[in-house]
Amino acid sequence: MNSQQIKQALAKHKIEKVKLGGFDVDGVLRGKYISLEKFFSAVESGLGFCDVIFGWDYDNVSLTGWHTGYPDALARIDLSTFRLLTWEPHTAFFLVDFFKKDGTPLPASPRQVLRRVLERMDAGGYTPKASVEYEFFLFREDPHSARQKHYRDMTPLSPGMFGYSFLRASVHSDWAHAILDTTRAMDIELEGFHTETGPGVYEAAIRYDHPLRAADKAALFKTVVKVVAQKHGLMATFMAKWNPSLPGCGGHIHQSLSDR
Repeated sequence: MNSQQIKQALAKHKIEKVKLGGFDVDGVLRGKYISLEKFFSAVESGLGFCDVIFGWDYDNVSLTGWHTGYPDALARIDLSTFRLLTWEPHTAFFLVDFFKKDGTPLPASPRQVLRRVLERMDAGGYTPKASVEYEFFLFREDPHSARQKHYRDMTPLSPGMFGYSFLRASVHSDWAHAILDTTRAMDIELEGFHTETGPGVYEAAIRYDHPLRAADKAALFKTVVKVVAQKHGLMATFMAKWNPSLPGCGGHIHQSLSDR
């Protein structure tokens, strides 16, 4: 989409607010609201976005830190990532790409790292496709109750080790349909969704796509699941091994290369 097409799309959907998001060094979605006026300005010239998201959770790096004062990086809106936030009325969502002040890609940005890899694949004559499967636990908790329990002895959505349970998926179909409907509306199509072995465990297979879009969808999916879960009085975690006595959460990356 170009800027004129975006203006038409926002008008069609009666958009009043815009939410921007970018992935930090841990692949976590970070973001903020901006006004429509700010959005249209940023489409042309970009906007500032504090580069602390590439400097926290680790130390002793030259890119940013207390030694630089965590200044703003340049964020440019990727218009091709336009989505509607189904849980927030009249609100559009876009991903951003991060650059240094001189206009060169910010090297710690996950999207920029992936772009460098894809450029090497293209130079080698390969056409890649990718997809991700995720497993995650669901609890009858909220952030406050989980913290009060010190993240131990949390109550799962359902007990027992029941992978591919038709019964449990049907009993909790209101939540399952909310995930299926929300992901489809946000262009994160799921090819499969079912209970997995473990108490309150689900697995989702995201449809394959170009690797950059597949990575966007995979990272967005985790936030979407957590939002929908909390709106249904639940809490989701993708933590690899939250309990040593229970199965872990897999994250399966599927890749294929076609020789041009």
